[in-house]
Amino acid sequence: MSKKKVKKQDEAIALDAQLTKSEAFIEKHFKKILIVLAVICAAVIAYFIWKNHKANVQAEAMEAVYTSQNYFAQGEFEKALKGDNTPACKGFLKAIDEYSGSKTANISKLYSGICYANLEDYDNAIKMLESYDSEDDMMISSAALGTLGNCYLHKGQDDKGAETLVKAAKEANNFSTSPIFLLQAGQVYEKLNKQDKALELYQQIKKDYPQSPINNEIDKYIERASK
Repeated sequence: MSKKKVKKQDEAIALDAQLTKSEAFIEKHFKKILIVLAVICAAVIAYFIWKNHKANVQAEAMEAVYTSQNYFAQGEFEKALKGDNTPACKGFLKAIDEYSGSKTANISKLYSGICYANLEDYDNAIKMLESYDSEDDMMISSAALGTLGNCYLHKGQDDKGAETLVKAAKEANNFSTSPIFLLQAGQVYEKLNKQDKALELYQQIKKDYPQSPINNEIDKYIERASK
């Protein structure tokens, strides 16, 4: 076997190893994204309670999901979804049905999507997240898109997942989550042998998010995608 062929094989093995690490990276940050989104959701629920405290129906709806929110924060996602068989906790799914059209029902779809994602029920997670109306809130919609993109990846819908992650990065437009979403998408494109798209995203991180910790290592990704 020629040295040239051996070199190509070595490069292929090295790339496979890097992509395996990439998948671990995606899994690691998927969990982090869920945690961040949980905190955001809790803040949004509190805001809506304050904003709509004079609206009886809305107040009733918020009260109905209060205990579910606590279960969610504690990581008891099954109870958060379906309730605990007490009048105080109906669960997010029932809130979606009983208070259809309300802000609480909409936020409950987001909560439900994250619950399903944590329970590894990605089909229902996608269904809920796709039906959630972001209502032009960039912070929440970007986090929802990031979670949705990761759910697509877990279902093997790599192209759709990468596209959604890029949308999430654009929507967020911050130094915290945007570089993570872009790096995830870039690694997926590398896996799909779309080095040109991956390179474009890595270069975007370097140019647009110089303050991100990810930028400290982005050159190695740029170099790899440039080959």
